[in-house]
Amino acid sequence: MEFSVKSGSPEKQRSACIVVGVYEPRRLSGIAEQLDKISEGYISNLLRRGDLEGKPGQILLLHHVPNVLSERVLLVGCGKERELDERQYKQIITKTINTLNETGSMEAVCFLTELHVKGRDTYWKVRQAVETTNSSLYSFDALKTRKGETRRPLRKLVFNVPTRRELTLGERAIEHGMAVSAGMHLCRDVANMPPNICNPAYLASQARQLAEVHENLHVTTVGEEQMEKLGMNAYLAVGRGSANESIMTVMEYKGAVDSTEKPIVLIGKGLTFDSGGISLKPGEAMDEMKYDMGGAAGVIGAMKAICEMKLAINVVGILAGCENMPSGNAYRPGDILTTMSGQTVEVLNTDAEGRLVLCDVLTYVERFEPELVIDAATLTGACVIA
Repeated sequence: MEFSVKSGSPEKQRSACIVVGVYEPRRLSGIAEQLDKISEGYISNLLRRGDLEGKPGQILLLHHVPNVLSERVLLVGCGKERELDERQYKQIITKTINTLNETGSMEAVCFLTELHVKGRDTYWKVRQAVETTNSSLYSFDALKTRKGETRRPLRKLVFNVPTRRELTLGERAIEHGMAVSAGMHLCRDVANMPPNICNPAYLASQARQLAEVHENLHVTTVGEEQMEKLGMNAYLAVGRGSANESIMTVMEYKGAVDSTEKPIVLIGKGLTFDSGGISLKPGEAMDEMKYDMGGAAGVIGAMKAICEMKLAINVVGILAGCENMPSGNAYRPGDILTTMSGQTVEVLNTDAEGRLVLCDVLTYVERFEPELVIDAATLTGACVIA
């Protein structure tokens, strides 16, 4: 997708489609009012007939509106003006993008970034529109034999800003939005990979690929032999039943002016498949356990976004790669393990593996003397019950 910003009036736009908002009940936004004047009341007449109420997510696509240079005008319901908040704004953008992509408008000029969203400026509205657009258009089809293709997909989107003074702000918002979108895209791709491809070694390879294109990023790995020397027995126990070696990937990003500045540490649980081990999970929906590395996917995505944005901070990202499988070598309920910190832990259920992996990683990252540590992990099913 190609994004840009401009500042101009709707009557001068020559595009495949112009996107404007309509508030509830049947009240035109400022930009829509301008189009209505140009078209000599064409739009307001349609609203009076009841074609569109302006409720959130309602859509009305108009062709060849009188005196309007663009081929189409897309009216998007925005709800009540005073109630338009962040969540609703993103939903409106999502609905707009899906409609444009399905109706053959390969390019569009979007005036929704001029809507009033409580407490949010042009930068936020443009950046969220970029991120939401990229998220809406995401599709994971890398492994499909036949890939479905949209005949005339949306390729170019121009966001209009109220004044020329805000063009620089809008351009920066696009740049940042694209960086975050790139991170989200990588996160989703890694998470969606099947477990026969995405194992701990695959997580490490993705991190190394990222380091190859970003000079501020340095990647090292800690394998089972090194874990044993470090005393990471809880982490090792979880992966013992798998044929795939447990690998902890360490991603060090140094962007701070002061290289000695304490880093932020991000730890991602990377169970590339969690069968539950000896405490085997029910067979139903077990395929979803490939997503137990969602925490690690989130961390690698965050590291990509940080690299793309060239943030002036130091960050350490840890991908705690592991696979929890039942076998003759697997750890058992009743085992007592000594963690890296020297504490002993009795295992009562081998499906409570995440805390065993993360506790050793939390001890490991103390060497970085972090400013703070954030760990990301899929929640145990017990949290849903709680």
